[in-house]
Amino acid sequence: MDMHTVVVGTSGTTAEDVVAVARHGARVELSAAAVEALAAARLVVDALAAKPEPVYGVSTGFGALASRHISPELRAQLQRNIVRSHAAGMGPRVEREVVRALMFLRLKTVASGHTGVRPEVAQTMADLLNAGITPVVHEYGSLGCSGDLAPLSHCALTLMGEGDAEGPDGTVRPAGELLAAHGITPVELREKEGLALLNGTDGMLGMLVMALADLKNLYTSADITAALSLEALLGTEKVLAPELHAIRPHPGQGVSADNMLRVLAGSGLTGHHQDDAPRVQDAYSVRCAPQVNGAGRDTLDYAAVVAGRELASSVDNPVVLPDGRVESNGNFHGAPVAYVLDFLAIVAADLGSICERRTDRLLDKNRSHGLPPFLADDAGVDSGLMIAQYTQAALVSEMKRLAVPASADSIPSSAMQEDHVSMGWSAARKLRTAVDNLARIVAVELYAATRAVEIRAAQGLTPAPASQAAVDALRAAGAEGPGPDRFLAPDLAAADTFVREGRLVAAVEPVTGPLA
Repeated sequence: MDMHTVVVGTSGTTAEDVVAVARHGARVELSAAAVEALAAARLVVDALAAKPEPVYGVSTGFGALASRHISPELRAQLQRNIVRSHAAGMGPRVEREVVRALMFLRLKTVASGHTGVRPEVAQTMADLLNAGITPVVHEYGSLGCSGDLAPLSHCALTLMGEGDAEGPDGTVRPAGELLAAHGITPVELREKEGLALLNGTDGMLGMLVMALADLKNLYTSADITAALSLEALLGTEKVLAPELHAIRPHPGQGVSADNMLRVLAGSGLTGHHQDDAPRVQDAYSVRCAPQVNGAGRDTLDYAAVVAGRELASSVDNPVVLPDGRVESNGNFHGAPVAYVLDFLAIVAADLGSICERRTDRLLDKNRSHGLPPFLADDAGVDSGLMIAQYTQAALVSEMKRLAVPASADSIPSSAMQEDHVSMGWSAARKLRTAVDNLARIVAVELYAATRAVEIRAAQGLTPAPASQAAVDALRAAGAEGPGPDRFLAPDLAAADTFVREGRLVAAVEPVTGPLA
């Protein structure tokens, strides 16, 4: 297959495929096995629809209204109505990549053959993705139980040719116009299809997958900035020795220590210049970086396990089982995903906190072991990076607020039928903000640490080759080095982009080898 095409089969998908479709516009194609499974499951639903006995989701109402049997002539209207009524989101628009992930992951579940959706509906879902048509989805409307109902409903509304959507050119237009412009016929929903398009954890899962991709880069970047700060503070690399971490064998801790040690290889600053201000041990924010970064890495690994299980799942209610039964269940509850989304917000906040503490230490002449106050060119005339640290501190403070778990909350809905919910969508939304903030926090530490390393070099000390590579690449990216005060926001923005795009990691790896 073309490397830009993601084939959707019956057995789930991968995190890499989610990112490829959501962020990079990869095309989507249904496998022959998926089409066959869709058709087989539909035969089961059609057979049940023809029976006089009521079957939930096929010939009944939904939620607290599930006790009403719906006559055949009203069932198409029932499916349209559930989509229209549930498309009740409010607030700002959700990002395009989130909506594409949401659509793709719903297609993944539909293609499993456990939902009873017709093959032509699944193909239309793929056609929307391939045409670059993105439904308008709003910030508020999901409680994370019965799935991400309102967000998924806005996507299903676009399948019906109703509501608003964004075209590939970024212009929002009526969905019917966009579908017609791309030769896509709106779907006419039949029994169970409206419900099947709404009943999943796809939004929170998509945001989890993308957060994991971003955090992997940020944790490696933070290992690098921690090493740069240790070096600039004339700290000792002895605390990074593998034998020390082997006796407390948390996997992430060993990985972070190894990353830092490789960045510092060949440094002329570490552990050799403490005679003027002897110290037995470096501060916790320097010495314990592998323990903090590593604990976060282990949390990412656990979250990735949960994401992998969810990517392999078919989340719907009711579901079509291989033996032909259609059974109700509670698999739409978002608790497993919500918990790890909150765990990630907690460790991201703590990573931001330790980065900020090292930055503050670099700027404080009483603790920086010979660096100028605020890394200023002419302290008093120049303020240096004083307010850059203020900005970083403000971001850290917000990160701590965002670390308050959403999943510890629940609020009853649907006339007490849905009396416990996960709030997983809310956990995912605040994690996205936390990840954005963390990139900025790491960027500020990078900017301060590279300036401090350059000041040390001007004092006649030789930084590690990997450190010098990071300095050179950051300067080439537009973040300037030491000197008199200047308009600082553009430099910090350049550092933010440099970190966010993975260019810090890319800059040092030719020297260090691949970092974990």
